[in-house]
Amino acid sequence: MQEAALDRFIRYAKIDTQSQDDSTTYPSTTKQFDLLHMLVQELKEIGVQDATIDQYGYVMGTVPANLPAGHPATGKVPTIGLIAHVDTSPSASGAGVKPQVITYAGGDIVLPADSRVIIRADENPELAKNIGKRIVTADGTTLLGADDKAGLAIIMTAASRLIASPHILHGPIRIGFTPDEEVGNGTQYFDIKKFGAAAAYTLDGDTVGELNKETFSANSAVITVHGRNIHPGSAKDIMVNSLRTMADIIVRLPRSMAPETTEGYEPYIHPHQMQGEEALTVLRLLLRDFQTEGLRVQEEILRRIIAEVQPLHPKARIELEIKESYRNMRDGLERDPRVLECLWDATRRAGLEPSWVPIRGGTDGSRLTESGLPTPNIFTGGHNYHGPTEWLSVDGMDKAIETVIQLAQVWTEKSVA
Repeated sequence: MQEAALDRFIRYAKIDTQSQDDSTTYPSTTKQFDLLHMLVQELKEIGVQDATIDQYGYVMGTVPANLPAGHPATGKVPTIGLIAHVDTSPSASGAGVKPQVITYAGGDIVLPADSRVIIRADENPELAKNIGKRIVTADGTTLLGADDKAGLAIIMTAASRLIASPHILHGPIRIGFTPDEEVGNGTQYFDIKKFGAAAAYTLDGDTVGELNKETFSANSAVITVHGRNIHPGSAKDIMVNSLRTMADIIVRLPRSMAPETTEGYEPYIHPHQMQGEEALTVLRLLLRDFQTEGLRVQEEILRRIIAEVQPLHPKARIELEIKESYRNMRDGLERDPRVLECLWDATRRAGLEPSWVPIRGGTDGSRLTESGLPTPNIFTGGHNYHGPTEWLSVDGMDKAIETVIQLAQVWTEKSVA
């Protein structure tokens, strides 16, 4: 009897795989290997005999084509890939995750380990579609890890079903599991040629039926303020407090261009991490815009703010560094219409009404598409990622599995159409 996706997810969620910003290793945390090695073994157990893991933590394997001799699609179906990442966000603890499976009865959900942590129905309209169905939450002290362990469970369960179901005809399917997606390095050493797919799909989305062919274009910014520390009792006309300088920078960031005030295609500048004391303060920001040229506008906004603040703190030294993160996958995906057409048709065959929704974030697919492997994104049924109010629809996972099964068949059919 095949293992259910829910059981797989719970097992994966209990393993701490949190990645780490500014690590000097790859992956950024060695504990990600705990799950990666487990996945290699599980792939072999379900019949993926060529499953391997390399020095960087990339797990790859193949569900071989099963087309009978003489089938008109034999040799014509391109290899497609299915990809998910093992790491969880540094934004909240991923250690000691205790998944809670409940049948949702409606209303707010108070999490058991901390009554102050509440999944509110008015903030989560998708909950209403899950009344009477099972959902999974954390206990209120950690994130859940559905981003992207739900994707892992979906791919593993779909692969198991395909291998065990010879009547479901399909071409070759490559599986890829990556580390460090949450810190922007998920594809840093990913060997596209070795992966060998003509197109791929990340299982890293959220709302059921939503498909993603557009992401933000993204840069990161680091503002560093150098000050001078001295005992506060003798600081007059000597101390240069870098924290005060940085405070004047932060307060000037446009409130109309913040994640909490924007939606849809609107861009944002997001200060998300700061470390500092009197002599040195470092602020990290995310710059996001669906139009790549908009990133230059955001950089100019930061430079104007720094130019305005510098005369207020003439003894402080302010530095700005901009780094490219990823680019909107839209242009790369439009080069081969089949990649999106097959996904749309598969989702409909799974009994859903699909919709294209822009991702206000990024996936491994952003960089893979930019590097030549078209990789749109598929829903998983998860919500509220990166925090203790994260939750996962079990029904959503099941529908994602059915979408993947249909996707394999649609590619086969279109290859002889």
